[in-house]
Amino acid sequence: MTDTWRHLPAPARPIAATATAAVAAVRAKDTTALDDAVTALAGLDPAQSGLVLGTAVRLLLEDGHPDGLTADDVRATLASCVRSWPEQADPQVVLWLLAGALGVLDEDGTPPPKPDALARNAAVLLADLLSGRPLAPWWTATLAEIERAQLND
Repeated sequence: MTDTWRHLPAPARPIAATATAAVAAVRAKDTTALDDAVTALAGLDPAQSGLVLGTAVRLLLEDGHPDGLTADDVRATLASCVRSWPEQADPQVVLWLLAGALGVLDEDGTPPPKPDALARNAAVLLADLLSGRPLAPWWTATLAEIERAQLND
């Protein structure tokens, strides 16, 4: 962890650090670094990391589609993500992540993907949605959104 994350709440720091490392590995197409970051990310509290990563994905989707997200937009996002690194992106897991981030996941008794698959595909999805933009500002926005949602519940 670096000093860069001191402004984030303590529970979010390891999520931000490991997810940032995973996104950097995806951008560099560095499988070894991605494997290391995925192992670390998958070892964190799944509820906390899922909330943070899912909120970041939702905010990035909303930023890219300010007039609303259509089914075609979701399909295009899924296709773009899988094309960005086909060896690492699993379309079923990416679709599961997108549905979860958008609040439309229908858990019909089917077990969720394994934590390492979720972490790997979340990193590929985040890297694709960022389109080269830095991730750090999105952590601040993500945590502000989570705080706002919790205060309004």
